[in-house]
Amino acid sequence: MSVYKIIEIIGTSPKSWEDAASEALKTASKSLEDLRIAEVVKQDVTVENGKITAFRVRLNISFKYRAD
Repeated sequence: MSVYKIIEIIGTSPKSWEDAASEALKTASKSLEDLRIAEVVKQDVTVENGKITAFRVRLNISFKYRAD
């Protein structure tokens, strides 16, 4: 039997939403083990002077919970 925990993270990128999600997961995987699912909850952009300067993705990610 397994138990999973879900947390919310936000990734940003000047390139794309896909890159923002990828970078967020890459960073989260450095401190979390057994990442299982990533669900895109929200996407938005930062705008300066009428131009997109950053893509942001809010993700719910699940990972295996270990009670030590």
